[in-house]
Amino acid sequence: MPPEKKKNQVNIELPEDIAEGTYSNMAIIAHSNSEFIIDFIRMVPNVPKAKVKSRIILTPSHAKKLYKALKDNIEKYEKQSGGTIPDDGNPMPPLNFTPTAQA
Repeated sequence: MPPEKKKNQVNIELPEDIAEGTYSNMAIIAHSNSEFIIDFIRMVPNVPKAKVKSRIILTPSHAKKLYKALKDNIEKYEKQSGGTIPDDGNPMPPLNFTPTAQA
């Protein structure tokens, strides 16, 4: 007998090109009344220009769910690794963010 499908179950497909991931070592977060925008950036040492590698747009509700899930996963990671993830305390570098398109 096949297992019963759970209510609201979603099958998620992960295409190969997306599964490879995109490295980011910086993120910029902005918001409006209706959405949160997270730009993931890769900065290279000694290069004064960095590009946004991925932009994710979320509703405020989904942004809060992401925050809670990330917080939970960081706590689990620190518990498993036996230590706190260090925070160097350095502020973000100065940004010259010039959007190339407007909506």
